Amino acid sequence: MTTTQLIIRADFLLEALPYIQKYRGETFVVKYGGSFMDSQDPEERDSVARDITFLEAVGINPVVVHGGGKAITRALKESGVETKFIKGMRLTDKQTMNVVERVLSYEINPRVVEAIGRFGGKAKGFPGSKMLKCRKKLVPVEGGEPLDVGFVGEVTGVDTTQILECIANNVTPVLSPTACDEEGNFYNCNADIAAAQVAIALKARRLVFMSDVPGLMRDLNDMTSLIPRVHVAEVEELKRKGVIEAGMIPKMDSAVEAIQAGVEKVSLVDGRMPHSVMLEIFTHAGVGTELAV
Repeated sequence: MTTTQLIIRADFLLEALPYIQKYRGETFVVKYGGSFMDSQDPEERDSVARDITFLEAVGINPVVVHGGGKAITRALKESGVETKFIKGMRLTDKQTMNVVERVLSYEINPRVVEAIGRFGGKAKGFPGSKMLKCRKKLVPVEGGEPLDVGFVGEVTGVDTTQILECIANNVTPVLSPTACDEEGNFYNCNADIAAAQVAIALKARRLVFMSDVPGLMRDLNDMTSLIPRVHVAEVEELKRKGVIEAGMIPKMDSAVEAIQAGVEKVSLVDGRMPHSVMLEIFTHAGVGTELAV
């Protein structure tokens, strides 16, 4: 490594210093998701775990909520269960939900925990259904009755007891996005919305959403159209213009709810970019879209 390369690394650490000092002891919620989670390259698949471990090491309290939609679809296919979507929502009957819970809580969750441990961090996995409460989510239909898509839930509450216990012991909690209703039925939940509700319940300082796009784009086909900063008051207008659409709508709606509940900033970053979490949090420019008041 050349002297110039070493100086660049030192410069990053110096740029990160005020942010490390500012956020030490604070709680950050990271929604860990995207196609990179299915990569066959372990370095690419688990790179976020290294960033989570870095947050731990500098005194920040990370809490992880992970997704796993592609792995669920693959597992359902292997089980001979047909995957159907209605209005972008997975039709989830009891058999499908059993596969969802197995994949999210007992396959992906331990893998994320193991990856954090491999980089020297401490983590503990939890099925979300043990601490997330929900109600059945009905899909609105213009001019008609809402659609029942089965065991798809909307998070309504978070039992933070075990999460706070982990934080007190410098352990990163890792939650799957499943939840329970009042009758004890398991539901699959949108991981972005679940992460936002966890951030609200914990009074987290920051919330980071990871996905397969650089952030909020004015044009998905133009990588230079990234919007680096959005104010809450601009969100509805961006929806009307079609800049915020499809799967970005629940993400941005939950981000707005988190900001209005006291979360300082919400960031949208590309999980495929190496160290995107660290670059977003510890550099002046950032690499994604930041939503704030």
